[in-house]
Amino acid sequence: QVQLVESGGGLVQPGGSLRLSCLTSEWDFSMSFMTWVRRPPGKELEWVAGINREGSLTDYADSVRGRFTISRDRARNMVYLQMNSLKVEDSAVYHCARGPSLRLWYNTDIRQGTQVTVSS
Repeated sequence: QVQLVESGGGLVQPGGSLRLSCLTSEWDFSMSFMTWVRRPPGKELEWVAGINREGSLTDYADSVRGRFTISRDRARNMVYLQMNSLKVEDSAVYHCARGPSLRLWYNTDIRQGTQVTVSS
């Protein structure tokens, strides 16, 4: 089973920053697109950002473009999501997942995630 362990969430004030991390299994990491998705309270999962295998292509949801940055460290099997200028509406459980493309993810990869709460 693929290993995907998210961390870095927490409580932050509006306008603040957080950096989420995702530790992945070595084999799956090298073969996959990686995405970050989130589930706001009472809502469905929504795609946030994606990155290709080489780390040369990224894409973002319009709601986070310009504020969030996805990256990956192949040597450490890590995927990151740098979140700046956070808004209350960014509050959600964030998950990392493999995907067949930049904007799609495998639901079977959705595990515990990490909680992000933006509140004053």
